[in-house]
Amino acid sequence: MRAFVFFTRAFLDAFLDGELAFYLMQLKVFLSDSLNPHLNLATEEWIFNNLEPDQHALFLWRNEDTILIGRHQNPWSECNLLRMVDDKVHLARRTTGGGAVFHDLGNTNFTFLSPKESYSLKNNTQIIFQALEKFGVKGEASGRNDLLFRAGDGYRKFSGSAYREKKDRAFHHGTLLLNTNLQRLRSYLLTNPKRLRAFNLESARARIANLSEIAKDVRHEKMVEAMIASFQSFYSSSSEIECLTASSLLEIPELKSQYESLTAWEWLYGNTLEFNHHIQEYLSLGSFEIQFKIYDGFVKDLRIYTNCLYPTLVEEITEALMEKPYDCPSVIRNFEPIISSHPELEAGLRELRAWICQTIN
Repeated sequence: MRAFVFFTRAFLDAFLDGELAFYLMQLKVFLSDSLNPHLNLATEEWIFNNLEPDQHALFLWRNEDTILIGRHQNPWSECNLLRMVDDKVHLARRTTGGGAVFHDLGNTNFTFLSPKESYSLKNNTQIIFQALEKFGVKGEASGRNDLLFRAGDGYRKFSGSAYREKKDRAFHHGTLLLNTNLQRLRSYLLTNPKRLRAFNLESARARIANLSEIAKDVRHEKMVEAMIASFQSFYSSSSEIECLTASSLLEIPELKSQYESLTAWEWLYGNTLEFNHHIQEYLSLGSFEIQFKIYDGFVKDLRIYTNCLYPTLVEEITEALMEKPYDCPSVIRNFEPIISSHPELEAGLRELRAWICQTIN
């Protein structure tokens, strides 16, 4: 009886606070036994597209050696492609923004999938931190997408993440560095001097490190167990757990089609122009490389490669500049609706616009 009264009070409090949906959510956990990055990314898309409207889901997975680039990044300027081929390292491109990262079996990758109205980055981060407590690690959030732990001489970054949403749902995914080979990470990623200078200025207090630096017994299997327990504990509910195998996944037509799309040359390498004007800079919204193709003074085609965390924003900018005069007044005029619709990003957008104008003139 006491438990019933307690639940009723919590239920009424949630109703009065407008948080009733929190208590009505169904939970589901997906575990992948595949180490293929393209299949895991396709699985993530498949789950995202088929998520029940009232469901929170957690997908846990890992990849064999892979460089994973953001949706709007240029593989030729981000990666040492020849070395990757020699060493049999996969190239994969995700559908979210952000920068290039290295995956190996020392990573645990997570994806939180939620109905859009109840999506919360803060909640997801809390679930991760609660899982880390089982290994004696206290996590801290920093910057736009970094998770850190404190070491003797400063902070260490052990996780980065990216986000995506559509009309009725959202997801947040990232990697937890457990005991990855950090030396290999550096050998496959190319360093942009401007980005390096900006990174040193913004993040000098934190360097990339493995959680095993302070939690010697951390392993993928143990992290999976901790994440599932924390996920269930946070939402005060048990969850259905579905184990996904590579063979069974490829028997699903929608998933197989998504897998084929993500392994296609057009998705991984295509859409890189023979460009007339190529500009590159590191700004507060991220690193930007823009290739313009100009004909008769108009922008006939362009590509924006960036680790900006807002992929739909990049698409808005691309659409706004396409088929418009290639001059500063046109850029200023066509940026205004974008700035108006994203007031929280106004300073970064004005900086980006000013840089484009400067390079045109």
